[in-house]
Amino acid sequence: MDLSELELGQLGPGDLVYAAADIYNDGGIPDLAEDALIAAAGTRGVILNIGHLEEDPERELYLVRFEGADAELGPPAGCWPEELGTVSQRVPAEAG
Repeated sequence: MDLSELELGQLGPGDLVYAAADIYNDGGIPDLAEDALIAAAGTRGVILNIGHLEEDPERELYLVRFEGADAELGPPAGCWPEELGTVSQRVPAEAG
């Protein structure tokens, strides 16, 4: 099985994911304006950690850093599984 066949639940820290849709700051990243675009659909990111909220231990939360336009990784962002995709589910990023 290659990486393109993996599902999100099979991935771990260090693996690549893609934003399934535009992801905006909900106020959780203090040095970034609320509602600022964190990652456009199709933007590549790397999983830093996988955990859950104390209030909802059954639901996974992914800590991801997405690649910026300058190829630098942005700040860590908490993402729900439905906000992410694997290589096989990648949505192409819009050409800028």
